[in-house]
Amino acid sequence: MPEGHSVHRIARQFARHFVGRTVAVSSPQGRFADGAALLDGRTMTDAKAVGKQMFLDFEDGLWLRVHLGIYGAWDFAGSLELGFDPTTASAGGRMGQTNQQGTVVGAHEDSLASIGAPRRTRLRMAEQEKVVDALESWPPEPIGQVRVRLLTEDAVADLRGPTACEVLDDAGVRAVLDRLGPDPQLDDGPEAKAKFVERLRRSGKAVGLQLMDQAVVAGIGNVYRAEILFRARMNPHLPAKQVTLEQARDLWADWARLLEIGVTTGQMMTMDDLADDAYRAALANRADRHWVYKREGLPCRVCRTHIVLEEMGNRKLYWCPRCQA
Repeated sequence: MPEGHSVHRIARQFARHFVGRTVAVSSPQGRFADGAALLDGRTMTDAKAVGKQMFLDFEDGLWLRVHLGIYGAWDFAGSLELGFDPTTASAGGRMGQTNQQGTVVGAHEDSLASIGAPRRTRLRMAEQEKVVDALESWPPEPIGQVRVRLLTEDAVADLRGPTACEVLDDAGVRAVLDRLGPDPQLDDGPEAKAKFVERLRRSGKAVGLQLMDQAVVAGIGNVYRAEILFRARMNPHLPAKQVTLEQARDLWADWARLLEIGVTTGQMMTMDDLADDAYRAALANRADRHWVYKREGLPCRVCRTHIVLEEMGNRKLYWCPRCQA
């Protein structure tokens, strides 16, 4: 399941290529035909991510809410300002799907000036991005079971397999947002931090469960949960109400920092103080960029104790029983 940084990057693609433009909305698969008809021909006015959820604002107070879930993904195509050098992009997947085999190691997502003019191509984006192929016709034919297609004169976005895809009014969006915890990409101020600290520490549940609760904090998934707890040297089974105020504030600060790195690089980079060559290798290969995630049975990078894999809340949990004792 994509974590918060991926969804923020998706929102930025929409802001760059769709906001301010009239959008033709359709449902090639047919399952979203009624919703598509409500949005078709309207101008997109905003695109934002909150944790793992994305909200596309259309004129007259209508919103498209999308939660990708485990199987959902976006494919973009058209005259795209790629935001990276496609010659340095390695293996990837559609935007939204978790696939950490490779990444972009050239210009980062915000450095558009470094790559020249937009080019007409197909772009698949996940935890990393990949230019798939050049386009021979416009618009390209939908591939597979496309729930929603958003089309402008020079860009198209196809959505497949989402957990949630619905049209909401302003009140409906507010109701969803009210159920979500804070997202430091939207607000890293004292009120957001205080909300996180209060929600985290009010429960006797394990801190490893609390960090995955989107009502506590928006955007953290399995990878960031494991890595943040290791970086804090915190036992994932510690009751959250026993986390000190200082520890909770440090968790929030580290999440804000790692999320910003993820949004910028497109990867969940959680290793610190790497030399240039090691940093490039870590961006290109998951095995070189995480402390504990997917390292079960391997020696801890700090103490050499074998990393443990267990199940917590129906999700895989990776941790070091010595460093996080």
